[in-house]
Amino acid sequence: MIITKAKPFPEILQSLERDKVIFLVGCSECATVCKTGGEEEVKAMRDHLEDEGKVVSGWVILDPGCNLLEARKEFRKTKEEIAQADSLVVMSCGGGAQIAQEVSGKVVHPTNNTLFLGTVKRFGQFQEYCSMCGECILDLTGGLCPVTRCPKGLLNGPCGGAKDEKCEVNPDNDCVWIEIYDRLKEIGRLKEFVASSVQVHDYSVNTNPSTLVLERDEARSDNR
Repeated sequence: MIITKAKPFPEILQSLERDKVIFLVGCSECATVCKTGGEEEVKAMRDHLEDEGKVVSGWVILDPGCNLLEARKEFRKTKEEIAQADSLVVMSCGGGAQIAQEVSGKVVHPTNNTLFLGTVKRFGQFQEYCSMCGECILDLTGGLCPVTRCPKGLLNGPCGGAKDEKCEVNPDNDCVWIEIYDRLKEIGRLKEFVASSVQVHDYSVNTNPSTLVLERDEARSDNR
């Protein structure tokens, strides 16, 4: 899921200095889990803005905020409220904010900073496990990602700076390459890793902006 952190309200309010009428957009998935854009947070934002003299023409929770087709459908239902608004306040990730702008044609004000692709460790605790590098090697490294969990992104083993099995860049973290070694030894795959030697990462597979278009048969299968 995409992890977001809410901007301070004064910063949001300052960005809305020129705007009087606001339409709010939330997200039912990632932003809801992060407590940055679910129904509860959208209603609270409405109340805060109205306390500051703003007029909220309406609000919608997209499912999810980054789905272009969903945004088009829901924005059609609320087109009058959106038309009245000077701008949209979007309480989702950066992708959701850009979708809202594309569909509405309005100026958008994001309330969140988008941080990383994260996993949920427990309620309210998130950790980055994947950098979306486009060239996954988890089958070789025992299910632990060195691209993300090693601050140096080393692919062929540790740097040699670890002390007491802790990372030299961040001593609060265990050295992931020691963890990888232990995991591979435990499952009997250590010799295979040493023999395979991970290749240099191909950065061309993850250029910005990235696009993926499924073949017709794949898309049809996914919709069944």
